[in-house]
Order: sequence, then C-alpha cells, then structure tokens
Amino acid sequence: MPQINLHLTPDFEEALAELMRLRHIRTKSDAIRLAVQEAVEQEYRKRRAPDFSGWLGLGLRAPQNPHPRFHSDEDLWG
Repeated sequence: MPQINLHLTPDFEEALAELMRLRHIRTKSDAIRLAVQEAVEQEYRKRRAPDFSGWLGLGLRAPQNPHPRFHSDEDLWG
C-alpha cells in the first residue's frame, strides 16, 4: 500500500481528534482515510462528473515547516 506523509496543523489535529472521538475511530490513519472517502463520496453525490479542481493547492495553504530537513528534491535524493 502506498504511503502518504502529512504535516498536521494544530487545528487539523484538534478536528481529527474530535472526529475520532465522535466516530469511535482508534487510529489517525483510519480517521483520515474515512474523511477522504466521505469527501470523495460527497463530491460524487453533488454532480455526475465530479470536479476535484477545488482541492488543488489545499496542502499548500498549510503553514510550511520552518526547519525542513531537506530544502529541495536534490537534497532529498542527493
């Protein structure tokens, strides 16, 4: 299974903890999978041909890491 790493903001962590509490979900990864699945299903219910273009760039709106371990792809793979 592919892996995705996420940096969670404090607000997102709080909302995720609330989702986990309300839905009795034990792990963050299960809660995130459920949230994404429900968002995709909701998008499909809205229209016959779902449009995910509004999702583009959402990850870039989160604060950037002020002390990244790697400053570029070259640093990461070099």
